[in-house]
Amino acid sequence: MRILALDSSGMTASVAIVEEMKVIGEYTITHKKTHSQTLLPMLDEVVKMTETDLSDIDAIAVAAGPGSFTGLRIGSATVKGLAHGLGSPIIEVPTLEAMAYQVVGGDEIICPMMDARRNQVYTALYQWRDNEFTIVEEQMAVAVEEIIMKVNSYNTKTIFLGDGAIAFKEQIEKLTTVPKNIAPIHSLTQRAAALGARAIEYYKNNDKHNIVEAKDHEPQYLRLSQAERERIARKDIAL
Repeated sequence: MRILALDSSGMTASVAIVEEMKVIGEYTITHKKTHSQTLLPMLDEVVKMTETDLSDIDAIAVAAGPGSFTGLRIGSATVKGLAHGLGSPIIEVPTLEAMAYQVVGGDEIICPMMDARRNQVYTALYQWRDNEFTIVEEQMAVAVEEIIMKVNSYNTKTIFLGDGAIAFKEQIEKLTTVPKNIAPIHSLTQRAAALGARAIEYYKNNDKHNIVEAKDHEPQYLRLSQAERERIARKDIAL
């Protein structure tokens, strides 16, 4: 089983080719260039360096959202084009779930946070229970204070990660009442290898909800874009 995984949901762009027991190759970069400039060259480089024939890919995994509206659209268009050309299924992995999947080895609550601007974060809560990756709180867009209140209510040590954990570090330090850590840099932001590893679990379980054809894939935004919110506001003023 071989999976091609792409994540362009945030500032970090990441591409990986993974098998069930091996990361064949991964290219991850956080830089000033836009994903429209980096994603396809990164994909081309990984394919070349690993001498991968794309026809050998069983499925293509993508960070399905939430995240940057532009980044999600770029990732979506890329995987849809690849999947259509290769006749491969797309495995939609929730962005925050893929991020949290990097953190293993304990029973802590895992709280990925992506900066959603306007003092909000895209976030969720996860935990490993009896070696099973478990969703504690589904993905949501909420104020930083609200997710920290949820964290405190579980009264369990918590690991924070994501660019939201960096942006709102002061609030985390001040408001979190349970023992806490911020993940180290190698597992702090998006990694396509973790996305691919989670996608393999979906593929093995033949998960019909997360495995779709190219024509059926759409990103999960969780909230309206700023342009859409402004358009609605203008209509309300006009009325």
